[in-house]
Amino acid sequence: MTTTTESPTLPAEVVTRTPVQDVALPGSVGTLALITLDNGRDHTRPNTFGPEGIAGLQAALDTLRARAESGEIVAVGVTGKPFVFAVGADLSGIPYVTRREQALEIAQAGHRAFATLMDLPVPTFAFVNGAAMGGGVELALSADYRTVSAGIPAFALPETFLGLLPGWGGCWLLPNLVGPANALKVVIENPLSQNRMLKAKEVVGLGIGDVLLEPADFLEDSLRWAAGVVSGAVTVQRAEVDRDEATWEAACDAGRKVVLAKTAGRAPGALRAVELVRAARTAGRDEAFAAEDEALGDLIMTDELRAGLYAFDLVQKRAKRPAGAPDKALARPVTKVGIVGAGLMASQLALLFVQRLGVPVVLTDLDEERVAKGVAWVHEQVDGLLAKRRVSPDKASFLKRLVTGSTSKEGFADAAVVIEAVFEELAVKQQVFAEVEAVVSPECVLMTNTSSLSITEMASGLAHPERVVGFHFFNPVAVMPLVEVIPGAATDEATLATAFATAKTLRKTAIRAKDSASFIVNRLLGRFMGEFSRIVDEGTPVATVDRAVAGIAPMPPFVLLGLVGPAIALHNSETLHRAFGDRFHVSPALRRLVEAGKRGYYRMEDGRPVPDPEVEALAETPEHPVELTVDQARERILGVLAEEVGLMLSEGVVEAPMDIDLAMITGAGFQFWNGGLIPLLDREGVSERVLGRRILPAGVASVPA
Repeated sequence: MTTTTESPTLPAEVVTRTPVQDVALPGSVGTLALITLDNGRDHTRPNTFGPEGIAGLQAALDTLRARAESGEIVAVGVTGKPFVFAVGADLSGIPYVTRREQALEIAQAGHRAFATLMDLPVPTFAFVNGAAMGGGVELALSADYRTVSAGIPAFALPETFLGLLPGWGGCWLLPNLVGPANALKVVIENPLSQNRMLKAKEVVGLGIGDVLLEPADFLEDSLRWAAGVVSGAVTVQRAEVDRDEATWEAACDAGRKVVLAKTAGRAPGALRAVELVRAARTAGRDEAFAAEDEALGDLIMTDELRAGLYAFDLVQKRAKRPAGAPDKALARPVTKVGIVGAGLMASQLALLFVQRLGVPVVLTDLDEERVAKGVAWVHEQVDGLLAKRRVSPDKASFLKRLVTGSTSKEGFADAAVVIEAVFEELAVKQQVFAEVEAVVSPECVLMTNTSSLSITEMASGLAHPERVVGFHFFNPVAVMPLVEVIPGAATDEATLATAFATAKTLRKTAIRAKDSASFIVNRLLGRFMGEFSRIVDEGTPVATVDRAVAGIAPMPPFVLLGLVGPAIALHNSETLHRAFGDRFHVSPALRRLVEAGKRGYYRMEDGRPVPDPEVEALAETPEHPVELTVDQARERILGVLAEEVGLMLSEGVVEAPMDIDLAMITGAGFQFWNGGLIPLLDREGVSERVLGRRILPAGVASVPA
């Protein structure tokens, strides 16, 4: 990889150093040389491996090999700085890689260093004390034994989520340790399922870690355990890997089906990873590492990886500096929160506000039964956190005391923020705000969780419309990172600043959106699902259109519709149709579904969605059916998305195109390896076909020319 001295435009590497400390193992077993990975920063800047860091690790291991051969040390251990083991390769330099040879060098350097650890003539240990991902996991796999802290927040091989693959040994080491099925769960299924992370117990349960230790005395206990292994007092038992060819092939075939179902084969890293795991049954280490080198060389030079890194940069950097946010000094302190409504969404908001803000929260609703149910739900969730030891008994009691309920809005009198989460009807929300305004102080900020209605209209009848702001969460509130912040025509800077500051304290990604129908995510999802429904209504089978959109959204539209709820989806499509006309399709089939009281097109059987025959019976065959092919349906759906993105940009719905991608990633779960949405439209030539131009400059989310 090109170094910083060779290319002044490359960002300076935050080097992970590898200092070595000699530790006398308990029981006079001998000396263990302990490498501590440390980049000199706190836990907010995890250890990563760039060219200089890998070179330093290689040098340290070369020295330890000589010491081991001379008998100075009886073991080698690797651990991380507090809270962090290592999170893999430093990807910040990848955008500057313009030749495949550079990509190959990155792969080969990591393999050389990790192979050196594997080849040391003494037992080697990875003491996984904190977050471990990617190359950090592969380094741990390169050791002979692994202890795992019960307190680690995340353990994963997320590379296929980005459009890459585990390329420093993971595709060979992991299946040969835990078998192909478990390996593909970590390499394929978890990353392609919204980048799911393993918990510490799962790491040991899968056989990746050898022993689970409590975090309080983790290093001391790890050294004691290592001493037992070296002395022979501790015998490590591991399940034997089934190397039967038919069993191995079946696991890899199943993994390939997962990739095709989730990506339609358009994520080359995931497919390549399956084949490397397939080959791992018979391949030797050197052969396997060489194959990984070639795969990395190819994949680093793909637009999918560059789009994945673009998405990663949006989430890690742009999300922390919201475009269009006012001076944060203008924000008012939030000392108490009022919530109008006590249904599930309102209760989720109450739990989030009380956990993250630590201030009193008052829920109100029309009757005591609804209020009591909402407060009880929050208390149950806190009790669940206590049972899982995620909060202490004192903290649980404190949080529960903060949440109260009432049928009167008088409790809002001293609230700094009141947010409404009532029925999505403009007149209802206007009435709610009029009632709230009569009670609250002049400085109280009024937030609406509307998913589609005009903030300006909602505030129009108030004495102080400048205090109203859209603050739109996505469901489930605890999981989805996005909050759309929408100023109305009269919203003042202090109100807007308070909204952005509150979102930050809630640990949400805040994106400013123009006050227009359905804002960002729901507008694009409305166009997406509307066109999907239109194609089905015209006569194309659902299964065909599902295949057409595989790899665009995280799940088929009708599955998503079941999560959103048909009534909400119908309301959104009707709102968009009123605002923008016929390009937003209101499906007669969806209306029939709502009228029939059905919750979706599918029902769950054995944990899998299957078509509901009662819903299928509601279908009406069009008089002149038009049946599209998979490719035709895909082209049409991507085309309307490109058209809508172009219109949103021309209307100023967002500050920049990147905010559309950030919103679709954090609010709708669109894939990193697609860069969200726009890089996909550019990559497949849809932007130029529909808009006559690329939306993002070449090289921003693609390989430089």
